[in-house]
Amino acid sequence: MAAMPITVKTIIYLSKFLLRSLNHMEDLQKNASSTNDSQSKLRKYASLNRTSEELPRSTIVFHVEGALLRSSSVFPYFMLVAFEAGGILRALVLLFLYPFVCLVSRELALKIMVFLCFFGIKKESFRIGTSVLPKFFLEDVGHEGFEVVMKCGKKVGVSDLPSVMVEGFLKEYLGVDAVIGRKIKVACGYFTGLMEAKTGSSVLNSGKELDFHLIGFGCSGMFPHEHIFSHCKDVFLVNEAEKRKWTVLPRNKYPKPLIFHDGRLAFRPTSVDTLVMFLWLPLGLFLAIIRLIATITLPYKLSLPLLAFTGMRGRVARSKLVASVEVEEKPTRKVYVCNHRTLLDPVFVRIALMRPVAAVTYSLSRVSELISPIRTTRLLRDKDKDSKMMEKLLRHSDLVVCPEGTTCREPYLLRFSPLFAELSDEIVPLAIDVHVNVFYGTTASGLKCLDPVFFLLNPYPAYYIKILETLPISYTCSNGGKSSIEVANHVQTEIARALGFECTSLTRKDKYMILAGVEGTV
Repeated sequence: MAAMPITVKTIIYLSKFLLRSLNHMEDLQKNASSTNDSQSKLRKYASLNRTSEELPRSTIVFHVEGALLRSSSVFPYFMLVAFEAGGILRALVLLFLYPFVCLVSRELALKIMVFLCFFGIKKESFRIGTSVLPKFFLEDVGHEGFEVVMKCGKKVGVSDLPSVMVEGFLKEYLGVDAVIGRKIKVACGYFTGLMEAKTGSSVLNSGKELDFHLIGFGCSGMFPHEHIFSHCKDVFLVNEAEKRKWTVLPRNKYPKPLIFHDGRLAFRPTSVDTLVMFLWLPLGLFLAIIRLIATITLPYKLSLPLLAFTGMRGRVARSKLVASVEVEEKPTRKVYVCNHRTLLDPVFVRIALMRPVAAVTYSLSRVSELISPIRTTRLLRDKDKDSKMMEKLLRHSDLVVCPEGTTCREPYLLRFSPLFAELSDEIVPLAIDVHVNVFYGTTASGLKCLDPVFFLLNPYPAYYIKILETLPISYTCSNGGKSSIEVANHVQTEIARALGFECTSLTRKDKYMILAGVEGTV
C-alpha cells in the first residue's frame, strides 16, 4: 500500500516532463520556421533589377551607412562634429582614443564616439547636421545605391548615427519621408553624450504615409536593426566587394544643389588625414604668419616672390583691351566688380592690378579692418549714404566692390547688388576663383577674424583672377540707358561665364539664415 502513492507521483512528474518537452519542441519549431521565414526574405542586390518595375510602388527601408554611403567608416563624420562643434582639443582627444575605439565592438565604439563628440554641446546651437555634414555625406554617396533608393515611391532611412547628424541631410537633400536614428539624451539644454535605446518600429507600424508594401536595402557586412527590417516583404543585401566598385554620385545628379555649407575643414577627415593635419599645424601656423606679414608690410615686387616661396600659388589673366587701357597716360577711376570667395579678395586684386585700390565691405570684423593692407570702408546698408561714401572713395582711387555681399564656396554666384552700377560707367568685371586643400578661409557661424589665418594655413592656397573687358558703354546706366539691375545682372552673367559657374537669385540673408539662423550682420 505504501508503494502506491510513489508510483502515482512518478507518473505525474513524468507527464509534466513530457508536456514541457513537447512545448519546448514546439517553440524550437516556431523559432526555426521564423528563422527560415526571415532567411527567405533575403535577396541579393543583383536581383533588384528583376523587381525594378515594383520600386516606384514600394516604400524602401534602407540602411544609410550600409546601402547608401560608399565608405563603411563613420569616424570622419564624428571628427567633423568634434572639430566644428567642440573645437580642436576635442578633435585631438577623439583622434588619440580612436585606436582604442577600434578594438571594441561596433555598438560600443559608436557609444564612445558619441559621448566624446556630443558631451557638453548646447542643443540649440548645434547646426553641424544641416550646415556641415550634408556636403561630406553627398560626396560619399554611391551612385548605384542612390539610384535604387530614388526609384522607390517613398523612403525610410535607418542609421546607426544620431538623428541630429543624418536627419538634415536625408530630408533636405534626398527627400526621405522618415528617418530612424538614435536620439541623444539632453539635460538642461546640453547633450549628455548618452544615446537612448534603439527605436524605430513604431514609425513603420503607425506610419499612415507609408502605405505601400515595404522592401529593405542593406549591406551584408553590417546588417543591424533586424526588428525594423522584419517588417519588410523582401530585404536586398549588397556585399562589401560590390560597394567598393560603386562610383561617386556626380554633382549634377544631386536632387538639390549644394550651394551653401559651413565649417573649416576642406577635406574628408579620415583618421590618417586628420593625423597629417595636426602634424602640419605648427609649420602651417609659422607659414601663415610669414605670409600675413609679407602681404601687409612689403611692396608688391618683394611680397610676390616671398609668397610664392612659401607655397602660395596665383595666376592673373588679362584681356588685350585691359592691357591697352593700363598704358594710358591719364587713366580714369574704375570700379572693379568681382565675385566674393574670401575676405582677401580685394588684397589679391590689388596685387594682380599692381596699383592701389580701396574696398567697401558689409560686415568685416574690426581685427580684419585693422590688419588690412588696403583702405576699407564699412557700408551702412543705407542706399543714399553708401552711394555717397563710395563716390567719395572713387575720387581718390579705384574701387573694388563685391556685390554678392558675402562669400560662396561652391561654383555658384549669388545675386549682385546693383548699387555699383550707379557710381561710374568705367566698370571692369573680375572673375575670381580660390583653391584650398585643408582649411576653408570663410565661415558663417565662426570667428570671422580668423578667416584670413585659416586661408593662409593651407599648404598650397591658390588665387586665380581673370580681368575681363571693361563694360561696353551700351551696358551702363548713364550713357547706355540701362537700369542698375540690368547692369548688375549682366556683370553677374559675364563673371559666371568666365568661371563656368551658375547664377542664382540667392542673397546674403539667405545664406546666413540657412547656415547660422541669423541675418548675417556683425
